[in-house]
Amino acid sequence: MNNEVKIINLPKPLFSENGSRAVLLLHAYSGSSNDVRMLSRSLEKANYTVYSPNFSGHATFAPEDILAKTTEDWREDTLAALAFLKDKGYSQIAILGLSMGGIFSMNVLTEQIDGVIGGGFFCSPIFPVKNNVPENFVLYSEKVLKMAGVSEADRQERLTKIKQQALIQLKDIEQLSLQTAVHLEQIKVPVFMAQAGQDEMIDATGVFKTAAALSNTRYTLNWYPNSGHVLTVGADHKQLEQDVAAFLNTLPWNEEKE
Repeated sequence: MNNEVKIINLPKPLFSENGSRAVLLLHAYSGSSNDVRMLSRSLEKANYTVYSPNFSGHATFAPEDILAKTTEDWREDTLAALAFLKDKGYSQIAILGLSMGGIFSMNVLTEQIDGVIGGGFFCSPIFPVKNNVPENFVLYSEKVLKMAGVSEADRQERLTKIKQQALIQLKDIEQLSLQTAVHLEQIKVPVFMAQAGQDEMIDATGVFKTAAALSNTRYTLNWYPNSGHVLTVGADHKQLEQDVAAFLNTLPWNEEKE
């Protein structure tokens, strides 16, 4: 028997103001702000201001909405999220992301954007590695279409197109990864890296290549042996939350305002 699919409300962006330290959390390719909800709540309790937006095209019942967007759209979303926090009065920001979100986080770090004092990723293929993302996106799409009540015939027709479009889009994401990877030596702020040992989506060993390329900054690399790709909701999520908070606490926050 199939597991019952739990119908949920579409995820909304998360924003909670709790202190002068601001953290931007970015979600995964087929994910939403729900990916980082538990981490967000944990950081809020530690007096961090946390913003977790949804990337354009995400948090809908139509997977094609994601495929209609580009990596440039999502890069602009990332920059807009940083601008949102700055407009709210937060001059110092840490940026972290899960999977694809982590690629955008690291991309920002390579650009040495003013006010971004640290960041990193969870289970992100910064250097392109063997992965099962296309197949998993099709499975995700099928689940979403079922939840939306789409008929079997319509589902199959849409899934055929979705698979083709996803392969093209994922090549664009891989290209952004490569552009980021070749500029890792430009990162000057501290970096947090987390990798799940049971990652079913990407080759977990790729994180070591990323670490080796971070030649001009200090980094923290944590390995979570019991978790799968969505590390933020996996078996080790509480340990991850503690480790992220410990890392953030080492950043050079200027808290004269407090």
